[in-house]
Amino acid sequence: MPFVKGRSLLPFAAAVLLVAGQAPARAADIYAGAEDHYAGSQIAKVEGVDAVPGVQYATDDQELGHDVSGHQGPVDWPGAARTGAKFVYVKATEGTGFVNPQFVQQYNGSYDAGLVRGAYHFARPDISDGASQARYFLAHGGGWSADGRTLPGALDAEYNPYGETCYGKDAAGMVRWISDFSETYRAATGRYPTIYTSTSWWKRCTANNGGFGGNPLWIARYNTFIGELPAGWGIHTIWQFADSGSLPGDQNWFNGPIDRLRALALG
Repeated sequence: MPFVKGRSLLPFAAAVLLVAGQAPARAADIYAGAEDHYAGSQIAKVEGVDAVPGVQYATDDQELGHDVSGHQGPVDWPGAARTGAKFVYVKATEGTGFVNPQFVQQYNGSYDAGLVRGAYHFARPDISDGASQARYFLAHGGGWSADGRTLPGALDAEYNPYGETCYGKDAAGMVRWISDFSETYRAATGRYPTIYTSTSWWKRCTANNGGFGGNPLWIARYNTFIGELPAGWGIHTIWQFADSGSLPGDQNWFNGPIDRLRALALG
């Protein structure tokens, strides 16, 4: 699997508590399958995929977009733009040791095709603290600039693909982890990161904490309706409504017209 130049993964192995005779965890084990972990990959497995809304490419109150990761490989960005995509979130990183090998093609290619783009980080609260992962994300494509074409970075908080649903944390510990990530990102960029999650996961792993209403909400629900939002949010910013469709990757609606999408990018 790919490694990040100039970054050593040895601290992770050293930090693992070992029982007698047990070998240290290898980096390949810590990030096994990371290229196939993307926004909603675990939500679809746990919560299922129900009916999908009919997609309309021109509406007065929402804009069509999508999200991609290394799972999609190189993307035909002019084709996505012709199909109706107005924005995209691209997976940049996972934990503190994995970078999407397709990130440059996907992040820069979408911008060149005229889309408003942003980067997201797949949270791994089982590996390291939230502040460390925010800094890793920022150092590997997760930054923000006030160019009107770059969305604030997003934190993908969902079911653990490696083990226990909430990454071994109780609700208070998970809230602290997310807060540390969010505040570290805000201190560096001046923007609160978007939070991607599902209501079910948020209830289970944060006890439905209501303290993140200042972060834009990217909600996942694969159905014809959004349903209940997590506590603290009275409105969603983005709805991931399907895990496949006419655009590469997952399908999303931005909750507002194009000028509001650009306003989110501008901050």
